[in-house]
Amino acid sequence: MSDARVHRTVHQVIAAAPAGVLYGLIADATRWPLFFPPCVHVEQLDFQGTRERLRMWATSGDVVTSWISNRRLDVQRLRVEFTMDQPTAPTRSASGVWTVEPLGDRSRVTLEHSFTASGDDPADAAWADEVTAANSSVQLGLARVAERWTRLDDLVWSFEDTLHVNAPAELIFDFLYRADDWPAELPHVARLDLVEDEPGVQVMSMGSLSIDGSAHSTESVRICFPGAQRIVYKQIRTSPLFAAHAGEWSIEPDETGVNLIARHHVLLDEDNIERVLGEGTDAVAAGHHAREALGQAGLSVLRYATRYALGSVRVL
Repeated sequence: MSDARVHRTVHQVIAAAPAGVLYGLIADATRWPLFFPPCVHVEQLDFQGTRERLRMWATSGDVVTSWISNRRLDVQRLRVEFTMDQPTAPTRSASGVWTVEPLGDRSRVTLEHSFTASGDDPADAAWADEVTAANSSVQLGLARVAERWTRLDDLVWSFEDTLHVNAPAELIFDFLYRADDWPAELPHVARLDLVEDEPGVQVMSMGSLSIDGSAHSTESVRICFPGAQRIVYKQIRTSPLFAAHAGEWSIEPDETGVNLIARHHVLLDEDNIERVLGEGTDAVAAGHHAREALGQAGLSVLRYATRYALGSVRVL
Protein backbone atom coordinates (compact mmCIF):
# COMPACT_ATOMS: atom_id res chain seq x y z
CA MET A 1 0.00 0.00 0.00
CA SER A 2 2.82 2.39 0.86
CA ASP A 3 4.34 1.85 -2.62
CA ALA A 4 1.12 2.68 -4.46
CA ARG A 5 1.15 5.92 -6.41
CA VAL A 6 -1.00 8.63 -4.85
CA HIS A 7 -3.14 10.48 -7.40
CA ARG A 8 -4.30 13.98 -6.53
CA THR A 9 -7.01 16.16 -8.04
CA VAL A 10 -8.04 19.74 -7.26
CA HIS A 11 -11.33 21.35 -8.30
CA GLN A 12 -12.45 24.89 -7.49
CA VAL A 13 -15.42 27.19 -7.91
CA ILE A 14 -16.16 30.80 -7.03
CA ALA A 15 -19.51 31.50 -5.36
CA ALA A 16 -21.31 34.77 -4.73
CA ALA A 17 -21.98 33.82 -1.11
CA PRO A 18 -20.37 34.36 2.31
CA ALA A 19 -17.70 31.86 3.33
CA GLY A 20 -19.59 30.99 6.51
CA VAL A 21 -22.67 29.97 4.53
CA LEU A 22 -20.62 27.68 2.30
CA TYR A 23 -18.78 26.13 5.22
CA GLY A 24 -22.09 25.47 6.98
CA LEU A 25 -23.50 23.65 3.96
CA ILE A 26 -20.35 21.54 3.68
CA ALA A 27 -20.18 20.77 7.40
CA ASP A 28 -23.84 19.69 7.76
CA ALA A 29 -23.65 16.57 5.62
CA THR A 30 -26.98 15.20 6.88
CA ARG A 31 -28.69 17.79 4.64
CA TRP A 32 -26.76 16.76 1.52
CA PRO A 33 -29.64 14.67 0.08
CA LEU A 34 -31.44 17.99 -0.55
CA PHE A 35 -28.48 19.57 -2.32
CA PHE A 36 -26.62 16.76 -4.16
CA PRO A 37 -28.82 14.82 -6.63
CA PRO A 38 -26.92 11.50 -6.26
CA CYS A 39 -26.91 11.63 -2.43
CA VAL A 40 -29.69 9.47 -0.98
CA HIS A 41 -29.07 9.48 2.78
CA VAL A 42 -26.40 10.43 5.32
CA GLU A 43 -26.45 8.81 8.76
CA GLN A 44 -24.26 10.31 11.48
CA LEU A 45 -22.79 7.31 13.32
CA ASP A 46 -20.61 9.22 15.76
CA PHE A 47 -19.86 12.85 16.62
CA GLN A 48 -17.18 14.13 18.99
CA GLY A 49 -16.88 17.86 18.70
CA THR A 50 -14.67 18.31 15.65
CA ARG A 51 -14.75 14.71 14.46
CA GLU A 52 -17.59 12.67 13.04
CA ARG A 53 -18.20 9.34 11.36
CA LEU A 54 -20.83 9.17 8.61
CA ARG A 55 -22.50 6.36 6.68
CA MET A 56 -23.45 7.64 3.24
CA TRP A 57 -25.63 6.23 0.46
CA ALA A 58 -25.68 7.57 -3.10
CA THR A 59 -26.71 6.56 -6.59
CA SER A 60 -24.09 5.80 -9.21
CA GLY A 61 -25.93 5.22 -12.47
CA ASP A 62 -28.47 2.50 -11.69
CA VAL A 63 -26.56 1.28 -8.61
CA VAL A 64 -26.89 2.42 -5.00
CA THR A 65 -23.50 2.53 -3.30
CA SER A 66 -22.61 3.03 0.36
CA TRP A 67 -19.48 3.88 2.31
CA ILE A 68 -18.27 5.28 5.62
CA SER A 69 -16.56 8.65 5.79
CA ASN A 70 -14.51 9.94 8.70
CA ARG A 71 -14.43 13.74 8.83
CA ARG A 72 -12.59 16.39 10.82
CA LEU A 73 -14.31 19.78 11.00
CA ASP A 74 -12.24 22.94 11.43
CA VAL A 75 -14.57 25.94 11.61
CA GLN A 76 -11.72 28.37 12.33
CA ARG A 77 -9.92 27.49 9.08
CA LEU A 78 -13.16 26.82 7.16
CA ARG A 79 -11.84 23.37 6.34
CA VAL A 80 -13.32 19.85 6.37
CA GLU A 81 -11.02 16.83 5.96
CA PHE A 82 -12.40 13.40 5.10
CA THR A 83 -11.19 9.82 4.68
CA MET A 84 -13.25 7.00 3.20
CA ASP A 85 -13.30 3.55 4.78
CA GLN A 86 -13.10 0.80 2.18
CA PRO A 87 -13.80 2.85 -0.97
CA THR A 88 -15.37 1.20 -3.99
CA ALA A 89 -12.97 -0.95 -6.05
CA PRO A 90 -10.74 -0.40 -7.92
CA THR A 91 -10.02 2.57 -5.65
CA ARG A 92 -7.81 1.35 -2.82
CA SER A 93 -7.75 4.43 -0.60
CA ALA A 94 -9.44 7.81 -0.81
CA SER A 95 -9.26 11.01 1.21
CA GLY A 96 -9.62 14.71 0.66
CA VAL A 97 -10.36 18.15 2.01
CA TRP A 98 -12.87 20.94 1.48
CA THR A 99 -11.52 24.46 1.95
CA VAL A 100 -13.47 27.74 1.82
CA GLU A 101 -11.60 31.01 1.25
CA PRO A 102 -13.32 34.40 1.72
CA LEU A 103 -12.96 36.77 -1.25
CA GLY A 104 -14.79 39.88 -0.13
CA ASP A 105 -18.47 39.37 -1.01
CA ARG A 106 -17.58 36.07 -2.74
CA SER A 107 -15.85 32.85 -1.72
CA ARG A 108 -13.60 30.27 -3.31
CA VAL A 109 -14.41 26.62 -2.59
CA THR A 110 -11.62 24.10 -3.21
CA LEU A 111 -12.23 20.35 -3.18
CA GLU A 112 -9.10 18.20 -3.16
CA HIS A 113 -8.97 14.42 -3.50
CA SER A 114 -6.13 11.96 -2.99
CA PHE A 115 -6.51 8.31 -3.97
CA THR A 116 -4.65 5.15 -4.85
CA ALA A 117 -5.77 2.45 -7.29
CA SER A 118 -5.63 -1.30 -6.75
CA GLY A 119 -2.46 -2.69 -8.28
CA ASP A 120 -1.59 0.84 -9.41
CA ASP A 121 -3.17 -0.04 -12.76
CA PRO A 122 -3.22 3.01 -15.10
CA ALA A 123 -6.68 2.12 -16.41
CA ASP A 124 -8.07 1.88 -12.86
CA ALA A 125 -6.43 5.17 -11.94
CA ALA A 126 -7.93 6.83 -15.02
CA TRP A 127 -11.37 5.49 -14.10
CA ALA A 128 -11.03 6.75 -10.52
CA ASP A 129 -9.88 10.14 -11.79
CA GLU A 130 -12.89 10.39 -14.11
CA VAL A 131 -15.33 9.44 -11.35
CA THR A 132 -13.67 11.86 -8.92
CA ALA A 133 -13.95 14.69 -11.45
CA ALA A 134 -17.64 13.95 -12.05
CA ASN A 135 -18.40 13.74 -8.32
CA SER A 136 -16.47 16.94 -7.63
CA SER A 137 -18.49 18.78 -10.27
CA VAL A 138 -21.73 17.65 -8.59
CA GLN A 139 -20.53 18.47 -5.09
CA LEU A 140 -19.24 21.89 -6.05
CA GLY A 141 -22.79 22.57 -7.21
CA LEU A 142 -23.25 23.39 -3.53
CA ALA A 143 -21.91 26.82 -4.49
CA ARG A 144 -25.03 27.47 -6.55
CA VAL A 145 -27.18 26.53 -3.55
CA ALA A 146 -25.16 28.86 -1.33
CA GLU A 147 -25.74 31.75 -3.72
CA ARG A 148 -29.41 31.60 -2.75
CA TRP A 149 -28.50 31.92 0.93
CA THR A 150 -30.83 34.86 1.54
CA ARG A 151 -33.78 32.75 0.31
CA LEU A 152 -32.87 29.28 1.59
CA ASP A 153 -35.01 29.61 4.72
CA ASP A 154 -38.04 29.97 2.44
CA LEU A 155 -36.96 27.24 0.00
CA VAL A 156 -35.97 24.49 2.46
CA TRP A 157 -38.81 22.97 4.50
CA SER A 158 -38.69 20.20 7.10
CA PHE A 159 -41.74 18.93 8.97
CA GLU A 160 -43.25 15.82 10.46
CA ASP A 161 -46.63 14.35 11.40
CA THR A 162 -47.21 11.85 14.19
CA LEU A 163 -50.01 9.33 14.61
CA HIS A 164 -50.26 7.59 17.99
CA VAL A 165 -51.86 4.14 17.80
CA ASN A 166 -52.17 0.96 19.81
CA ALA A 167 -51.14 -1.58 17.20
CA PRO A 168 -48.23 -4.01 16.68
CA ALA A 169 -45.16 -2.05 15.55
CA GLU A 170 -43.76 -5.06 13.66
CA LEU A 171 -46.86 -5.37 11.47
CA ILE A 172 -46.92 -1.64 10.75
CA PHE A 173 -43.27 -1.78 9.68
CA ASP A 174 -44.09 -4.81 7.52
CA PHE A 175 -46.72 -2.76 5.69
CA LEU A 176 -44.33 0.12 5.09
CA TYR A 177 -41.52 -2.22 4.02
CA ARG A 178 -43.60 -4.25 1.55
CA ALA A 179 -44.44 -1.23 -0.59
CA ASP A 180 -44.91 -3.44 -3.66
CA ASP A 181 -48.26 -4.46 -2.10
CA TRP A 182 -49.46 -0.85 -1.80
CA PRO A 183 -51.56 -0.80 -5.02
CA ALA A 184 -53.86 -3.35 -3.40
CA GLU A 185 -53.89 -1.55 -0.04
CA LEU A 186 -53.77 2.19 -0.79
CA PRO A 187 -56.51 3.70 -2.97
CA HIS A 188 -54.31 6.54 -4.24
CA VAL A 189 -51.53 4.20 -5.50
CA ALA A 190 -52.22 2.98 -9.03
CA ARG A 191 -48.87 1.37 -9.81
CA LEU A 192 -45.74 0.45 -7.90
CA ASP A 193 -42.62 -1.38 -9.06
CA LEU A 194 -40.03 -2.26 -6.44
CA VAL A 195 -36.58 -3.81 -6.82
CA GLU A 196 -34.48 -4.94 -3.86
CA ASP A 197 -31.23 -6.38 -5.19
CA GLU A 198 -29.49 -5.77 -1.86
CA PRO A 199 -31.32 -6.46 1.43
CA GLY A 200 -32.74 -3.25 2.80
CA VAL A 201 -31.97 -1.13 -0.26
CA GLN A 202 -35.06 -0.63 -2.42
CA VAL A 203 -35.54 1.21 -5.69
CA MET A 204 -39.19 2.11 -6.17
CA SER A 205 -41.23 3.58 -9.03
CA MET A 206 -44.77 4.65 -8.15
CA GLY A 207 -47.75 6.09 -9.97
CA SER A 208 -50.30 7.74 -7.69
CA LEU A 209 -52.99 10.39 -7.34
CA SER A 210 -52.50 13.67 -5.50
CA ILE A 211 -55.12 14.96 -3.07
CA ASP A 212 -56.47 17.15 -5.89
CA GLY A 213 -56.98 14.06 -8.06
CA SER A 214 -54.11 14.73 -10.48
CA ALA A 215 -51.88 11.80 -11.46
CA HIS A 216 -48.12 11.88 -11.02
CA SER A 217 -45.17 9.50 -10.99
CA THR A 218 -42.18 9.38 -8.65
CA GLU A 219 -39.07 7.26 -8.28
CA SER A 220 -37.38 6.72 -4.93
CA VAL A 221 -34.48 4.96 -3.29
CA ARG A 222 -35.35 3.60 0.16
CA ILE A 223 -32.90 2.48 2.86
CA CYS A 224 -34.60 0.20 5.39
CA PHE A 225 -33.51 -0.34 8.99
CA PRO A 226 -35.73 -3.18 10.33
CA GLY A 227 -34.01 -3.28 13.74
CA ALA A 228 -34.68 0.40 14.32
CA GLN A 229 -38.06 0.25 12.52
CA ARG A 230 -37.11 3.13 10.21
CA ILE A 231 -37.22 3.60 6.44
CA VAL A 232 -35.49 6.63 4.95
CA TYR A 233 -35.92 7.60 1.32
CA LYS A 234 -34.94 10.06 -1.37
CA GLN A 235 -37.08 10.71 -4.41
CA ILE A 236 -34.80 10.64 -7.45
CA ARG A 237 -37.71 11.70 -9.66
CA THR A 238 -40.16 13.94 -7.89
CA SER A 239 -42.88 16.52 -8.28
CA PRO A 240 -41.88 19.52 -10.44
CA LEU A 241 -42.53 21.71 -7.40
CA PHE A 242 -39.48 20.22 -5.68
CA ALA A 243 -35.81 20.34 -6.53
CA ALA A 244 -35.41 17.57 -3.94
CA HIS A 245 -37.58 15.58 -1.56
CA ALA A 246 -36.31 13.21 1.13
CA GLY A 247 -38.13 11.68 4.06
CA GLU A 248 -38.49 8.99 6.66
CA TRP A 249 -41.02 6.55 8.10
CA SER A 250 -40.30 5.92 11.76
CA ILE A 251 -42.00 3.77 14.42
CA GLU A 252 -41.25 4.69 18.03
CA PRO A 253 -42.92 2.63 20.80
CA ASP A 254 -43.92 4.19 24.12
CA GLU A 255 -45.70 2.91 27.24
CA THR A 256 -49.17 3.24 25.68
CA GLY A 257 -48.59 2.14 22.07
CA VAL A 258 -46.50 3.37 19.17
CA ASN A 259 -45.86 6.74 17.58
CA LEU A 260 -45.89 6.55 13.78
CA ILE A 261 -43.92 9.42 12.30
CA ALA A 262 -43.79 10.64 8.71
CA ARG A 263 -40.93 13.12 8.18
CA HIS A 264 -40.34 15.21 5.08
CA HIS A 265 -37.49 17.42 3.90
CA VAL A 266 -37.99 19.38 0.68
CA LEU A 267 -36.10 21.92 -1.38
CA LEU A 268 -38.52 23.92 -3.50
CA ASP A 269 -37.69 24.42 -7.17
CA GLU A 270 -37.73 28.19 -7.24
CA ASP A 271 -38.12 28.34 -11.02
CA ASN A 272 -41.21 26.11 -11.04
CA ILE A 273 -43.28 27.54 -8.19
CA GLU A 274 -45.48 29.83 -10.29
CA ARG A 275 -45.75 27.31 -13.13
CA VAL A 276 -47.07 24.67 -10.74
CA LEU A 277 -49.13 26.76 -8.31
CA GLY A 278 -50.02 29.83 -10.34
CA GLU A 279 -48.74 33.32 -10.97
CA GLY A 280 -47.95 35.32 -7.86
CA THR A 281 -47.30 32.29 -5.61
CA ASP A 282 -44.19 32.86 -3.53
CA ALA A 283 -41.90 30.35 -1.82
CA VAL A 284 -43.61 30.66 1.57
CA ALA A 285 -47.03 29.89 0.09
CA ALA A 286 -45.52 27.01 -1.90
CA GLY A 287 -43.93 25.64 1.27
CA HIS A 288 -47.25 25.70 3.12
CA HIS A 289 -48.87 23.96 0.15
CA ALA A 290 -46.19 21.25 0.20
CA ARG A 291 -46.53 20.85 3.94
CA GLU A 292 -50.29 20.34 3.67
CA ALA A 293 -50.17 17.98 0.68
CA LEU A 294 -47.28 15.81 1.88
CA GLY A 295 -48.57 15.80 5.44
CA GLN A 296 -51.99 14.52 4.40
CA ALA A 297 -50.47 11.89 2.11
CA GLY A 298 -48.11 10.65 4.82
CA LEU A 299 -50.82 10.42 7.47
CA SER A 300 -53.04 8.54 5.01
CA VAL A 301 -50.35 5.87 4.53
CA LEU A 302 -49.89 5.56 8.29
CA ARG A 303 -53.64 5.14 8.86
CA TYR A 304 -53.81 2.36 6.27
CA ALA A 305 -50.72 0.75 7.82
CA THR A 306 -52.50 0.77 11.19
CA ARG A 307 -55.66 -0.71 9.65
CA TYR A 308 -53.54 -3.48 8.06
CA ALA A 309 -51.79 -4.24 11.36
CA LEU A 310 -55.01 -4.42 13.39
CA GLY A 311 -56.69 -6.51 10.69
CA SER A 312 -53.78 -8.97 10.68
CA VAL A 313 -54.01 -9.33 14.46
CA ARG A 314 -57.73 -10.17 14.21
CA VAL A 315 -56.95 -12.81 11.56
CA LEU A 316 -54.31 -14.36 13.79
